[in-house]
Amino acid sequence: MNQAIKETAFQFPGQTAFYKGKVRDVYHFPELLVVIASDRISAFDVVLPKAIPFKGQVLNQIAAKFLSATADIVPNWVLDVPHPQVTIGKKCEPFKVEMVIRGYLAGHAAREYKAGKRSICGVFLPEGLKENDPLPQPIITPTTKASEGHDEDISKEQILAQGIVSAEDYAVLEKYTHALFEKGTAMAREKGLILVDTKYEFGKFGDEILLIDEIHTPDSSRYFYAEGYEERQQTGEAQKQLSKEFVRQWLIAHDFQGKEGQSIPEIPQVFVEEISDRYIELFEKITGDTFVKSTSKNLAVDIEKVVTEYILKLNQQ
Repeated sequence: MNQAIKETAFQFPGQTAFYKGKVRDVYHFPELLVVIASDRISAFDVVLPKAIPFKGQVLNQIAAKFLSATADIVPNWVLDVPHPQVTIGKKCEPFKVEMVIRGYLAGHAAREYKAGKRSICGVFLPEGLKENDPLPQPIITPTTKASEGHDEDISKEQILAQGIVSAEDYAVLEKYTHALFEKGTAMAREKGLILVDTKYEFGKFGDEILLIDEIHTPDSSRYFYAEGYEERQQTGEAQKQLSKEFVRQWLIAHDFQGKEGQSIPEIPQVFVEEISDRYIELFEKITGDTFVKSTSKNLAVDIEKVVTEYILKLNQQ
């Protein structure tokens, strides 16, 4: 399989700072960000030890496609995608919340519901729901944006009371979140998929609120196959899905949920390859495009060259 990039440590001309996220390496410039989608994979807010070939390319290219497709609905941060694993865009001041929106009772919400909770992030859920049932209407269940460790559920009321986001800005975030989810749902439906839940991140560039980071990727979203969905719900079967939930389930089965005292299980190479294949499957299913694997013999060298040339050309303008 192709090499995988686990981390980078470039020094670009004019670079002012570097931030290593769970999955992305972010290089700061006075008004720009260069974001490199590594092949790291995280689950339960923990970065797993093995990198997944082609994962960064999948995420970056799906995000680029959906950011372009939704630019008429919500302005976004992207200026250029000069390499399959690189996005360059406006340097925004991010809001310290992630806008999670759910159309179905799945994943974290289903686990909370099963544990007896009927209120998630201040949103009340009706009795009688089964896992993976549609919700009466999509709900926003925000989380705090943690620089390290776990993101935490938080309610709209808490966000406003703590002054994390102003009421005026939060109203825009809600409007944009619903509009993006509606568009993502329609695009998924065209490909025979159900967009179950996803998250969006926003930031400010000057006074303008922009959509930042990735959208509608398997790292930020959960998809079900529409065909057979109703039958599986009626018979109580697990839904056939495209997301990284299968990675979480594998970890749960191996006694790991990111909790204190738990050790990350050894991930066999055959499962690494399965994860890679599943990411490529999602790319092709959700975009309708054939995935073209990078044939680079040295991804790091190629990325450094492309970004350096972009920055130098920009400085000459």
